[in-house]
Amino acid sequence: MNQEEKKGIIYAASSYVLWGFLPLYWKWLDHVGSYEILAHRIIWSFFFMVAFLAVTNGFYKIRQTFSYLWEDKKRIAALVSVSALITFNWLLFIYAINSDHIVQSSLGYYINPLVSVLLGIVFLKETLKKLEIFSLLLALTGVLIMTVSYGHIPWLALGLAFSFAIYGLLKKVVKLEASVGLMLETFITLPFALIFVIWLSSGQQSSFLQVDLFTTILMIGSGAVTAIPLLWFAIGAQRIPLNLVGFLQYIAPSLMLLIGIFMYNEPFTVTDQLGFAFIWSALILFTFSKMKKPDVRNRFKEKEQQLHV
Repeated sequence: MNQEEKKGIIYAASSYVLWGFLPLYWKWLDHVGSYEILAHRIIWSFFFMVAFLAVTNGFYKIRQTFSYLWEDKKRIAALVSVSALITFNWLLFIYAINSDHIVQSSLGYYINPLVSVLLGIVFLKETLKKLEIFSLLLALTGVLIMTVSYGHIPWLALGLAFSFAIYGLLKKVVKLEASVGLMLETFITLPFALIFVIWLSSGQQSSFLQVDLFTTILMIGSGAVTAIPLLWFAIGAQRIPLNLVGFLQYIAPSLMLLIGIFMYNEPFTVTDQLGFAFIWSALILFTFSKMKKPDVRNRFKEKEQQLHV
């Protein structure tokens, strides 16, 4: 393993660790409404990325990106859809954490890669090996077990999984550099976020600058905790194989699960354990299948995908 790969592992793993601990951050803001947290997350993420691009002399990338988007209007439509999906995903995650559903959130991000595979089959006509098909059936069994246990469909988990998977699918249509992509995604929803924050302030319902200094700092800091792991991930993913990226991504939901069970005493029944066992088995089999030595054609395809990360 060379120095670049080691650097890639450190950056990618660090991004997932930060994502895994993100529930703690939103829990500190559980006295603030989910919509207000979301609005400030959009606002401060946008300004953080503008500052980042200014410091790194990256504004030239914006001009290049606009030229790229203008070449095909479908890319603009895809960017708007991407912005809407990531906004919905953020809102759902914040709501799930602050309504004591951290364990269900972790379930969503465990099954997210498998949902991405299903979308690849349906929309990109991708094919699967027998082992991969079996792993999907195992995951489906796990979700069904937990559905029966809850007495209803775990909509928070599925909402998180599907919104982020569709987000990833659309990102294949509009390939943007990570920093510019996040800046534009938040720019599209920025006017709505600003209007909402102004409306809250005019009605004296805002928590920003009204509750305490710690709350205000946390709301401003939401931009940094959103952008930094994304930037670290972009750096790391460029330096390591895709199968290693896929393996590392389970760090985040594993940390969420542990936080939910041991720090916030969320229920994790025997039935939950059985459902998770099916899903974990599915992920182990799927990861094993992906890490098996590919043929020449697949190696070429993987190399081509890495160039687009």
